[in-house]
Amino acid sequence: MMKPPGDDQPLASLDEWEDDLLQRYPEPHAIASDSEKTPEQFRDYESDSRPSVREFYRLNHQHQTFDFVQHKRKQYLGLDRQQMGVWEAMEFLNTLVDDSDPDTDLNQIEHLMQTAEAIRADGHPRWFILTGLIHDLGKVLCLFDEPQWAVVGDTFPVGCAFSDKIVFSQFFDANPDSQDPLYSTPNGVYSPNVGLDNVFLSWGHDEYLYHVVKEYLPEPALAMVRYHSFYPGHRENAYDHLMDKDDHERMEWVRKFNPYDLYTKNKARPDVAALRPYYEDLINEFFPERLRW
Repeated sequence: MMKPPGDDQPLASLDEWEDDLLQRYPEPHAIASDSEKTPEQFRDYESDSRPSVREFYRLNHQHQTFDFVQHKRKQYLGLDRQQMGVWEAMEFLNTLVDDSDPDTDLNQIEHLMQTAEAIRADGHPRWFILTGLIHDLGKVLCLFDEPQWAVVGDTFPVGCAFSDKIVFSQFFDANPDSQDPLYSTPNGVYSPNVGLDNVFLSWGHDEYLYHVVKEYLPEPALAMVRYHSFYPGHRENAYDHLMDKDDHERMEWVRKFNPYDLYTKNKARPDVAALRPYYEDLINEFFPERLRW
């Protein structure tokens, strides 16, 4: 696999990186010490405080079929909707509040900057900081008139059995693929250990953004973009039987990223105007003026 480029310091191995994080942050919630939540209160999908979250997953699990994913890939992966820069896409996205997320009501720029600033504060390489800033930009699909259930939320493989480790897995009973003789088997249309490059995940902002930025970022960053919502894989290990050796390495990078995405969600709003010059310089270092969307 491609190794990520360094900045002004050599990149530690994954084990050294993890040990360093644990030394400075022995508990994940320390990354967001000003949050009112404990770690156990994040991703609390049984809470009735956001009933829209439950309804979101009911629709998502009912409609995310193998055929639906193929249709959306054909519809969007030509990247012919429009051209815009990264900051323009952030502003374009800023009217959206994610219905699938029980942990934040912040606008999207604020969440992206919370994530990036936590990564920056830990002294990680610039490509990692940038990944934190852009990781959710695929949600612009909502502004192309896609419903949120087809854009956000946890992702999972289609074309094979739905794992009971997926949040609200009971809602898959309404998905026609759950009754299909092939799609309802553990491997489905795939061979064992075929590798995630050959597996279709439910359609959403991760896969879409991966195709927008794949020519510009190192492979660990692309893994973070493509799989950060794949909680059944990187947290529950529910689909190890489809992964190959490279995938397990990619999941380690995703796990390094996940605490910054999840535990930085709090009510302390970043000063977007003050931070914008730094992040515009960072964007220009890696990306052209306009990207195809």
